[in-house]
Amino acid sequence: MPGQQVRYVRSFDGAQIAYAVSGSGPPVVLMPSWLTHLEYQGRSVAWQPWLEALTSRHTLIRYDPRGCGLSDRDVSDLSFDAWVKDFAALADRLELHHFPLIGACQGGAVAIDFAGRHPGRVSHLVLYGTYARGRNRRSSIPLEPEKAKVMLDMLELGWGQEDSAFMRSFATQFQPEGSMEHLRSWCELQRRATSPANAAALTRIMFDIDVSDSAARIACPTLVAHPDRDAVAPIEEGRRLAQIIPDARFLQLDSPNHFLLADEPAWSTFLQALDDFLPASDAAIDDFALTPRERGVLDLLADGLDNHAIGGELGISEKTVRNHVTAIFDKLGVTTRAQAIVVAREAGLGDKPDASRTGVPAGNRQTGR
Repeated sequence: MPGQQVRYVRSFDGAQIAYAVSGSGPPVVLMPSWLTHLEYQGRSVAWQPWLEALTSRHTLIRYDPRGCGLSDRDVSDLSFDAWVKDFAALADRLELHHFPLIGACQGGAVAIDFAGRHPGRVSHLVLYGTYARGRNRRSSIPLEPEKAKVMLDMLELGWGQEDSAFMRSFATQFQPEGSMEHLRSWCELQRRATSPANAAALTRIMFDIDVSDSAARIACPTLVAHPDRDAVAPIEEGRRLAQIIPDARFLQLDSPNHFLLADEPAWSTFLQALDDFLPASDAAIDDFALTPRERGVLDLLADGLDNHAIGGELGISEKTVRNHVTAIFDKLGVTTRAQAIVVAREAGLGDKPDASRTGVPAGNRQTGR
């Protein structure tokens, strides 16, 4: 993907988790779905509409889960709890303390559990085509456990084979109205994302998920969007999420496609709802009533300088800089340097933004308060 930077973070057990940053603007995290590959996603016709839409207005942060894509594949702990801990390690590494989160398909369950475990960390939660319960937990929906067993059998028989019955079924479920190019794109992503053994292991985890308790603890504004004829995650699961999560908004989308196609009306409907829901940092700096000294500190902070360097530039102590930064955070309504930098750069302070300086710490240039 053009302008994308891939880095790694070490998780709780030493596993290396690959993440990528692209675009510019307020930060947003897109959680990984079942199959991901950071490098290939940018060329996938299924994923391109998502990536283009989000990077046009946001600094987009994505990652590959353990066992998948560019992250470590040979790991001893393949579990749902490990998925959540991996994301927590990434959020801590990037100093994401109050940020919007988008979870689609399997990624929605991880987002739900993280938001439920860490109230206050997530500012806005978007759940698209996802669920609280995996297929083995949906006894109230006819044949869901049986469908889970059939899918596992097909995984073992046809993984990564474009002409296999599994591949045709897989592509048809995800984008039944997609073209042959979409089918080939899903097949290529399947081959690149992981091994047959990992695919089966990851799928078993996915089918046994139940994050209903975490969903009930979510305290942030939540948008639940779901295609009404989704064959991968039944719309009943989307409605159930909207009922469990306090004050969640439910958006029903007119489509049979689990991943919406860019030329169908439902995609435009979803994008408009997304734009209206996610926070934007478009206020002028003058609206925040910063003092001249605070404005000067913010300008240097936007250049990526740490507190010691800012003090040297302005001839003030590091403690005084910290006090100014605290006051700036309060006035801007942000909780991290990354968020303050986004607001400052959008208002024209600091250097021109680029992909390496859009809210992600690099080296020792962006330290704590």
